[in-house]
Amino acid sequence: MPIRGFREKIKTVPELRLIVEEYRSQGKRVVFTNGCFDLLHPGHIRYLEQARRLGDALVVGLNSDESVKRLKGSSRPVLSERDRLEVVAGLECVDWVTTFEKETPARLIRLLRPHVLAKGGDWPLDQIVGREEVEASGGQVVSIPIEVRHSTSSIIRRIRGV
Repeated sequence: MPIRGFREKIKTVPELRLIVEEYRSQGKRVVFTNGCFDLLHPGHIRYLEQARRLGDALVVGLNSDESVKRLKGSSRPVLSERDRLEVVAGLECVDWVTTFEKETPARLIRLLRPHVLAKGGDWPLDQIVGREEVEASGGQVVSIPIEVRHSTSSIIRRIRGV
């Protein structure tokens, strides 16, 4: 398999819809996960690798800069949307990455209809956005244990000396 550059992995939502439909027609399983992925750390890497093992391809929905600000506060994100897209796309386990503007990826999940929706274990299954849509279309929702010792917020606190 030829090595793809990270820029080839950054897709618009319409591009991703076509890609996911093509995979679906080939009987391949597409996994979707989402997050801010600001200041990537080992917990993120392990989580994304586990998510990728759940199917044939991994799509990551990345919160836009404005979405991160609304969720995490005015001092976030540390890395810009463009930088975060490139960092996540640079990971071998990630097949494609895109952004979404809202606080949740609900619309993106409805459009892509992934076979598997993966989310960190800190989210109770009944609170995972998109769960109902994915299960209604025959897909599954998987909770992946998170590593409590790794968090972007704790890294930021350490840098600031707080």
